[in-house]
Amino acid sequence: MAAPGPGRSRTCRSSLNAPLIDALPAVLKATPVGLSFEAANPRHEHEWEDIPGLKIPEDKVLIPGVIDVKHDVLEHPRLVGQRLRRFTDQVGRDRVIGGTDCGFGTFVGFGAILPSVAWHKLDSLAEGARLASAS
Repeated sequence: MAAPGPGRSRTCRSSLNAPLIDALPAVLKATPVGLSFEAANPRHEHEWEDIPGLKIPEDKVLIPGVIDVKHDVLEHPRLVGQRLRRFTDQVGRDRVIGGTDCGFGTFVGFGAILPSVAWHKLDSLAEGARLASAS
């Protein structure tokens, strides 16, 4: 997986239900190298299929959120690896960094995810990235 470059941009589309194909073209014109976006929540997980039509510039690194932080269900590392490979298969392993859909403390009024669950989710992210890198 790629190392972060100079700067990153975060697109949060859940509240707008904006599809990636509509939101990302404008973000691609921005100067940050890293582009972080939701890719694990049920509303947006299918949108990896739109990446080929977006013509991602060679100087951009994708940071798909492959862990959903809005619930305490623990993703299996193999699922995380599969999610990552959806992107690495399209732009290359050196241009993808696994991330989370949002922050673990993002939603005011929702029950917080326990710190122990957050750490398990991050462990799953790390192991999923290892699996994706090995294949």
